[in-house]
Amino acid sequence: MKILFVINSYYASGNGMAASCRRTAQYLQKAGHDVRVLSGPNLLADEPQPEFPLKRFIFPIFQPMIDSLGYQYASSDPVMIRKAIEWADVVHLVEPFVLQYRTIKIAEELGKPITTTYHLHPENITCHMGPLFYWKGLNRSLLRIARRYIYNHCYAVQCPTENVLDRLRRYHFKAKLELISNGVIPDACIRPVEPPQDYLDPERPLEVIYIGRLSAEKDQITLLQAMRYSQFTQRIQLHFAGQGDAEKKIKRLAAKLVKEGVLKYEPIFTFEDRDGLRRLAAGADLAIHCATIEVEGLSIMEALQQGAVPVIAQGHTTGTAQFALDRRSRFPEKNPEALANRIDYWLSHPEERWDMGQRYAKSMEKYDIAESTSRLISMFEEAIERN
Repeated sequence: MKILFVINSYYASGNGMAASCRRTAQYLQKAGHDVRVLSGPNLLADEPQPEFPLKRFIFPIFQPMIDSLGYQYASSDPVMIRKAIEWADVVHLVEPFVLQYRTIKIAEELGKPITTTYHLHPENITCHMGPLFYWKGLNRSLLRIARRYIYNHCYAVQCPTENVLDRLRRYHFKAKLELISNGVIPDACIRPVEPPQDYLDPERPLEVIYIGRLSAEKDQITLLQAMRYSQFTQRIQLHFAGQGDAEKKIKRLAAKLVKEGVLKYEPIFTFEDRDGLRRLAAGADLAIHCATIEVEGLSIMEALQQGAVPVIAQGHTTGTAQFALDRRSRFPEKNPEALANRIDYWLSHPEERWDMGQRYAKSMEKYDIAESTSRLISMFEEAIERN
């Protein structure tokens, strides 16, 4: 089967959507399928380039903000788009943007089946537009526009979480809605079965980590605010692993907590590779995820593989809370007092926390990317057959 992925920036670094797309393509190729990409260029000239390359599109005024998000847009060259579609058995869209709209027009003309993955909420875009984010009518309108011009032209939509599936059902999408996780690469848990000797030491610093891009929708601010309500602030060592456009603001607020004496230990900020993130999660006491806009949440899924007990925000536009095994690992989004309450519970029960970490590592086995890939293949085959 010849599968064409259509994405603006396939090689974007530090972008979860692009990373998920690359992993899925890799596993489809392992399963014996030919996957090629219609995308903008890899900005690293010596690295691999898409099989069907498009020129980079530079947005006037907004390009610096787009760069800070680790993202790029591509031009919509109709000649290259047509060439790519003519090659494919099935066209798979990764985003709901202009490139995908123009791809749909040509794919329909050539009679090629189209599928897509729902990777982005409208709020993922408007949260970077200041006051416009709070205009609910705008977000609803953007979703309806995407539904009309993108999703309703597809045979099927991959919905990575139940939260996404429920939302698209409420908006009466015409396409077939398939609940298929993007999946995680199987990874052995390197956290030992038994805790280290100093685990119960009452003087030991407690490492509370947050893995993810430093940005408005990830809401690291709520974790910092929660420190004003926690009983353990003189023992908590916060560790933020990520980069992003909100980095300066988050570091400034973190420094203020230290200056005021709320935190004893200065928060750590790093950017880790996959192996570094694995070690960080395996050694953490808690993994916090406050994102208010999240389709699935690969970073917390990978932390759970390493036995980190999570505390995850629950809200209307985040699907990540489905990975919490009980209410002690969920809190209402943007509620720092509730978050502090959950943090204090788990830090007060270290033996239970260690045992629960083993359960969380086990719980991630059902999100194996190989299983997700198998279900995607069935979706593609059905789209071709029904076309």
